[in-house]
Amino acid sequence: MRQVIALPVICCLLVSGPAARAAQDRPSIVVFLVDDMGLMDTSVPFLTDADGKPKSHPLNEFYRTPNMERLAGQGIRFSNFYAMSVCSPTRVSIMTGQTSARHRTTNWIRPESNNAGPYGAQDWQWRGVTPGHLTLPELLQEVGYRTIHCGKGHFGPNETYGEDPANFGFDVNIAGCASGSPGSYYGTEDFGLKKKGRERRAVPGLEKYHGEEIYLTEALTREINRSIGEAVDADQPFFAYMAHYAVHAPFQPDPRFAGHYSGEPDRVAAFASMIEGMDKSLGDMLDHLDALGVAEETLVFFVGDNGTDAPLGPLHEIACAAPLRGKKGTHYEGGMRVPFIAAWAAPNGDHPLQKRTPISGGTIVSDVGIVYDLFPTILALTGTDVSPDHADVTIDGIDLTPILTGNANGPENREFLMHFPHAHRSSYFTVFRNGNWKLIYHYRPAKGAAWGRYELFDLSQDRDESHNLAEERPNKLREMMTLMTASLEEAGAQYPLADDKTSRLVPEMPAAN
Repeated sequence: MRQVIALPVICCLLVSGPAARAAQDRPSIVVFLVDDMGLMDTSVPFLTDADGKPKSHPLNEFYRTPNMERLAGQGIRFSNFYAMSVCSPTRVSIMTGQTSARHRTTNWIRPESNNAGPYGAQDWQWRGVTPGHLTLPELLQEVGYRTIHCGKGHFGPNETYGEDPANFGFDVNIAGCASGSPGSYYGTEDFGLKKKGRERRAVPGLEKYHGEEIYLTEALTREINRSIGEAVDADQPFFAYMAHYAVHAPFQPDPRFAGHYSGEPDRVAAFASMIEGMDKSLGDMLDHLDALGVAEETLVFFVGDNGTDAPLGPLHEIACAAPLRGKKGTHYEGGMRVPFIAAWAAPNGDHPLQKRTPISGGTIVSDVGIVYDLFPTILALTGTDVSPDHADVTIDGIDLTPILTGNANGPENREFLMHFPHAHRSSYFTVFRNGNWKLIYHYRPAKGAAWGRYELFDLSQDRDESHNLAEERPNKLREMMTLMTASLEEAGAQYPLADDKTSRLVPEMPAAN
């Protein structure tokens, strides 16, 4: 069954300020989150061969990400790491440690209005993060961490609590707002203010760069490096959440790298240049940590927020995430499998913190990891506990530290639940993985779609999800439906509306064989 952990309770650690930490006591943390970057949008191979060795594919040969290669060489990466299929649910999951079915931000948040969809769960958590949520930066702030948000927020709509990350635990908010995409990536366009039709998506707080020949990715990198430097000067450990707007549309080429992709279609070349610019940001941050003298005590987590949105091929086919099927917003693996790397910014096996949490370089594992695992993992690595007031909070993630250090494998038959009761590229569905088995349940099967109500895949034999076993394996289908339904009910999931729009659709068990 699904793994749920209770947060530890130690009330004596709730102190704040620089005095809470001596330089070597706790690691600093960087979460490097890339928007719309899937598992294959990199030169780092995350998929493996039959022997569990990394195997390169054509897309890995196309993209240029030398700093991701550097980070992967220093640490561990997962070949089976999952996010929600669109951005806001993932971002709230990172903040809360919960699956979207539980925190109920089940769709991307439109800043101006409720975008539940015509038959969507109308009472979903459209307001995103609210005062009732227990958040990761809030907990780290309480024990003396300088908490820094940089880049895309998308935690709540306009004029709400969730709009400003400073409301829920971040000491510093650089450029975070309600918008999920930038008005423009170009400083010459004031990051959207001068872009007709995109003014309302203009990135705030970067006025010092307006009118300059600078790309948004570079401006954000300079600002977070400056803020990290201030934390180091204050002798505080830091939690730096670098959430790039890249590589989300609009697909505007990063001029520093556009020449590497001449001859490619314009949108493909632009996307690839944006990937390379993001990678340079990673390298610049690693170099800055080293220059500040804190790289050996800083853990870096690299992760994508949902599957790829690379402008290649049809939505539900094998193209932009090949050899995986589908892309962002879909129910297939290309829509929710993302890159994940954990590494020390500068490996040194003799450093006391690294002795406590040793991570072997160049390691790849097949264990299932999920974005909501970051919450309990970072709490464990930083020795952060919570007060008894929050001890009853349910956390769907697990502490990945035993896997990162090679001390244990992940739970057998790990479950992943991704609930989407809305209309989008794929509409009104739940994805449920248990071990190697994956179930996709469609509440409102699309007329004329290639799938029916049920899709069942054995991912150990069918990575590209080409052979639906729902009819061939009725007993397995019923078993998976039973587990999925129990997981949804335990999380308090909200279901899409029926045709009358007054009642809800609930999972329907297949007929007995």
